[in-house]
Amino acid sequence: MRRRLPLWPIPLLWTLALGLWGLSREHSVWRDEAATWQVARRPVADIWHMLGQVDAVHGLYYLLMHGVFTCFGAGTTPLRLPSVLGMAVAAACVTVIGQRLAGVWTGLAGGLAFGLLPAVQFYLQEGRPYALVAAGAGIATLLLVTALEGRGRAVHWAAYAGTVAVCGLLNWLSLLILPAHLATLLWVRAPRRTWTRWAPAATLALAAVSPLILFSRHQSAQVSWIPPLTWHMLIGPAVLLTIGGLAALLDRPCAGRLSPAAVGLPLLAVPQLGLLGLSLVHPLFLDRYVLFSMLGLALLIGTALGTAVRVGRPRFPRAAPWIVPLALTAAVVALLPQSLAKRSPSSRVDDVLAVAADVRRLKQDGDAVVFVPAARRDTALVCPEEFAGLRDIALAEGPVESGTLKGEEAGPARIRDAMLAQRRILLVTDVPAVARPVSAERDRAKTAVLEEHFAVVADVQVRGRRVTAYERL
Repeated sequence: MRRRLPLWPIPLLWTLALGLWGLSREHSVWRDEAATWQVARRPVADIWHMLGQVDAVHGLYYLLMHGVFTCFGAGTTPLRLPSVLGMAVAAACVTVIGQRLAGVWTGLAGGLAFGLLPAVQFYLQEGRPYALVAAGAGIATLLLVTALEGRGRAVHWAAYAGTVAVCGLLNWLSLLILPAHLATLLWVRAPRRTWTRWAPAATLALAAVSPLILFSRHQSAQVSWIPPLTWHMLIGPAVLLTIGGLAALLDRPCAGRLSPAAVGLPLLAVPQLGLLGLSLVHPLFLDRYVLFSMLGLALLIGTALGTAVRVGRPRFPRAAPWIVPLALTAAVVALLPQSLAKRSPSSRVDDVLAVAADVRRLKQDGDAVVFVPAARRDTALVCPEEFAGLRDIALAEGPVESGTLKGEEAGPARIRDAMLAQRRILLVTDVPAVARPVSAERDRAKTAVLEEHFAVVADVQVRGRRVTAYERL
């Protein structure tokens, strides 16, 4: 009997193509990616030193990207390619799961739909760890399905525990996949043998990540900017859960049966609802933290399309196979404006590379530079050559030496004295549309000195950032 070719390479290559399309976003990098860029270029010892102060939750990712930059150099392609590959792996996992549970069309439709989901397209080209978490969640779910099919071995459970642990080390909120898998086990009424293997594997994964969870609580100020949960923030999850729930109904879900609904609906719903619950205690609701739940949505969309093919085949044997290609083509056309928008620099709040080019153009010999807020120093850290010759007069200790992302600045009085001694100063800040009110005492001192003792001689705004040249009155 002739063996069929595997199906998973098709969605893998499809998602890979979507990721490579416009990968550089017109050579732009926004503030979150700038953090990855500047930290990944530090020596390992300096990265480790920084993790003791800030961003411990992203430590494994920074070390991984340090290796990527060491091998391939710093640039937009090395920055984002791991995310592209991660999403491609996730799409392949959706395909294999769907094919095993409901047939070829469900697997193919789910895998291809995954790459088209708006949230996936956004983080497909993002130099942050969320796509890699999605890949790990896809692998872990595939391993669980393998076990539930009765093919699980000790090596599968070891791989499951390791994969979940790695996901947790990349972003510990990804551990919400464990209650999602727990819901699947309850749904299918998993045998006792499966429970006795899943529980130790889940426990091992939790134990591996728990030191990071406990340590990162000391750095909780980093997420203090996340707003409290509001009613309008529930709209997105409500829409996703409605779509997923309707698609699950087409699968005719019933207890005790391993099906796409039994896997996909918990994978979609539990992380979304779990993050909402956590956000009632401490504001944490950002969709990227549970991006991996899109695996469940894609699987359920694949189920809906696969069911349509199955139902239509007896009456329309020739037309039924065209349902999936036509539906996906319609989705591509409908989402094309959004897909183009996500691949433009304006899809992000700012661009550290564009403003660095303006700094190079505006700077003169002897100029000083200040940043408001201090986090806008990321432009100089990503593009140090553009700031060559400029004196960062507010900086007391550099980011590497202080083990921080933005360095430690001097006190307001010292900053004021240093600014008053300058003839010309460049200010790098946010454009008014995205700028937050100046609150830090140091930043108030900077703006007060510029307003009282300097005059604007040049002002450029580009892609969310602003550079203003001031001369002493």
